[in-house]
Amino acid sequence: MPEEFDAVVIGAGHNGLVAAAYLAKGGARTLVLEQRGLVGGAVVTEEPWPGFHISTFSYAAGLLRPQIVADLELPRFGYQTFLLDPEMFVPLPGERSLTLWNDDDRSSKEIAKFSTRDARAYPKYSQYWTEVIELLDPLLLSAPVPLPELLEVVPHDRVDSLVRDLFLRSAADMLDEWFESEELKGALCTSAIIGTFLPPDAPGTAYVLAHHKLGNVEGHPKSWGLARGGMGGIAQALRRSAEHFGATVRTDARVRRILVRDGRAVGVETELGERIAARAVASTLDAQHTFLGLLSPDVLEPSFRHRVESIRSRGSALKFNAALDGLPDFRAAPGVPGPHHRGFVDIIPNMDYARTAYDDAWHGRFSRRPFMDIVFQSVHDDSVAPPGKHTMSCFVQYAPTELTGTTWDAAKPDVANTVLDTIQEYAPNIRKVVRNWQVVSPADIESTLGMTGGNIFQGDITPDQIFTFRPLLGWSQYRTPVGGLYLAGSAAHPGGGVLGAPGHNAAVAILEDLGTGRHSRGS
Repeated sequence: MPEEFDAVVIGAGHNGLVAAAYLAKGGARTLVLEQRGLVGGAVVTEEPWPGFHISTFSYAAGLLRPQIVADLELPRFGYQTFLLDPEMFVPLPGERSLTLWNDDDRSSKEIAKFSTRDARAYPKYSQYWTEVIELLDPLLLSAPVPLPELLEVVPHDRVDSLVRDLFLRSAADMLDEWFESEELKGALCTSAIIGTFLPPDAPGTAYVLAHHKLGNVEGHPKSWGLARGGMGGIAQALRRSAEHFGATVRTDARVRRILVRDGRAVGVETELGERIAARAVASTLDAQHTFLGLLSPDVLEPSFRHRVESIRSRGSALKFNAALDGLPDFRAAPGVPGPHHRGFVDIIPNMDYARTAYDDAWHGRFSRRPFMDIVFQSVHDDSVAPPGKHTMSCFVQYAPTELTGTTWDAAKPDVANTVLDTIQEYAPNIRKVVRNWQVVSPADIESTLGMTGGNIFQGDITPDQIFTFRPLLGWSQYRTPVGGLYLAGSAAHPGGGVLGAPGHNAAVAILEDLGTGRHSRGS
């Protein structure tokens, strides 16, 4: 007889582990199956070079919901974060720079170097996002509600402006309304384009900006940080929590297909031919891989399959990771280490720079002058590099899923040179300190993690693919057309990033359907 569980979770990424922990905590006998030899999915720390521990894919913490951290007792299991402050350092041509801090007054003093008007506007802009996040945050750890119901919680005099700002406008339009400094607008538009194959003046990017304001590190709202030990530290804490509550986690266990009988998921079959029976199957793979890859074609209606195929999941970014013999010395802020090495270092002098980078990718090229979001984990965390050495993690755009006239493997040496040349414009010593490097392309992301197109969010998080539109209109409640099959990953509400919310919300739905009686939030 095949082994039987109440729930089988496909994928031990952060959402899979969150779902498993809540399921086990709620009384469900739960098994997690992970294709790789380590847990975490995109939330992993690996050692590509002896002594250097790199967050290969995801590289910054902050979105994991505080409620989940508390419910799953993650600090007890090794979860620890470092606040990034300054939030952002932007080196500019020549010897200028812009530094933004978690303290609005301190940031305003920096901004005054470029515009006294913008310095006065910045605290109001920050407060605007505080109010928006106060509206959005309570909606994350529950199934999405239709837009009319969502707007019922918004003060009547703010409904029109909120809909316009978040759902209809571009980040560029919004920032142009608030500020005049091109340098400041360039810095602030970064959150609107990260992970998204759109320029900052594309409608919908204002919501992407809002999504990245959801960070909360050590009680600091709208903030970002790093996890001790790299992002894999989060995954390891989640695994220990899930196993503490009774879940079983297996690695090197790739699921070949979801077993369906009479229109209902009844278990899974692994690549080795093992069949595992379950009353519920939760997939943390994206919608395309779940519905088109793990189910027989005759299980779903052709019209549903077509809608799944139409989900926008184009890759936009790559990771450039490096081992360093020392830190880059920025012309605009000489000296190492400096305060600026403790936050994000962003290369984006203005919004036009991002538009030009996007245009290259639109024509199938890696950006000749890419936007970069850089972090030095080792400055905060001495566990990730040998004494005196450092790690550098660069999130780089734009990188289209497919390149015109070449392949990603063939292009990697040229891509690495472009990245280093770009950094060298601002930190002339970069080539002297780089010891080893790796390029993780959209093709690598898809082949390793199963993210269609290398899209880091398992589908764009633009307004037409969020809330009740995620993954598809009519199927936003984690349940699917196949009874007993659920989506528990970033393809479901509230979307991508290391939120953990999709795993939590799917577990609530599964426990409700299993009738365990212990499925309330925070149980």
